[in-house]
Order: sequence, then structure tokens, then C-alpha cells
Amino acid sequence: MAKRVFIPLCPGFEEMEAIILIDVLRRGNVEVVSGGKSKDPILAARKTLHLADKTFSEIIPSEFDAILLPGGLEGTKQLMKDPEISSILKSFHQQSKMIGAICAAPSVLRYLDIISGDDPYTAFPSANDLAKGKGGMYTGKRIESHNHIHTSIGPGSAFEFALYILVSLEGKEVMEKVKLGLHLP
Repeated sequence: MAKRVFIPLCPGFEEMEAIILIDVLRRGNVEVVSGGKSKDPILAARKTLHLADKTFSEIIPSEFDAILLPGGLEGTKQLMKDPEISSILKSFHQQSKMIGAICAAPSVLRYLDIISGDDPYTAFPSANDLAKGKGGMYTGKRIESHNHIHTSIGPGSAFEFALYILVSLEGKEVMEKVKLGLHLP
């Protein structure tokens, strides 16, 4: 049975991160469901419009194996203040299901204390800390994993992060087949 992944899209999300995650995982036969606050088109960080598969209110966490958060400064701010996303993330965390975040989005996990204390994480290096005063130990690595939480540094690591997540969900053989088809360096 194919793994299912939820990727929430908020206005201002980083296109590269979301679309690369969606595309690479779907190439690996992962069922990816994107979600938005409403059925309206979502304006991303670089002013491209996107349609989500479902609304946040239609998402039932027990039906998914993972949630992956794309970054983008404004998109991350929207994720941080959305009560439905907070509830979904807390549900995933309580069940130790896979949670991933890239670029600015690890701030959401810190804000909700999903990343706390000395938990290692990485994120886009910026003076604009959206979760100032919250826990976690920034490593600056391209990808950082701790228990069921996986973080990545930014748009330039999106393919790497997507392939890393694909290995976790579908195995190395599937990932290698997808990677070969992408003609990455």
C-alpha cells in the first residue's frame, strides 16, 4: 500500500520546495495530498498560483504517514498561526509520525515545541527568527534528522531532501530509480 503524505500550502509558500517535494515523492509512487485553507488558488512566494488537492479541514491525520512543510517566509508565518495545521502537527507528533520541514518552516515546529530543548534541526540561516526564544539546537547542516523529525536548509536542498524523505518512505531502490530519472548531478 502506498504511503500517504500531506503537504500544506499557505499563501507565500516557497514554490520550489513544495513542488519538488510533491513531484519527487509522486515519482516514487507516494500518494501526496496538498492542502490549502480554502479551495481558492494559493499565491506562492514568487507570485505563481497553485491549486491544492484538499482543504485543511478535509485532512484526517490518521490517514497519512507523514506531513511535510514547505518554507517561504510568509507561508511559514501563515502555517504558524493556523489552528488546523497546529492540530494536525500535534497529532502527528503525538503518534511519532514523520514530520518534515524545509527552509523557514522548522520555525513552525519550534513554535509548537515539536522541536524543543537540545533537539538538533536545520533551517534557512536568517536573522529573522520566527520562533525566537524557543528550543532546538541549530546545526546548519543541509539535512538534519532527530527521531521522526526531518529538517532541511532551503530551496537549494529541495531535491536532496525529497530524495531523503523518499528513502524513508519507500526505500533506497525506489529512490535510486527516481534519482536516475531526474538526471541530477
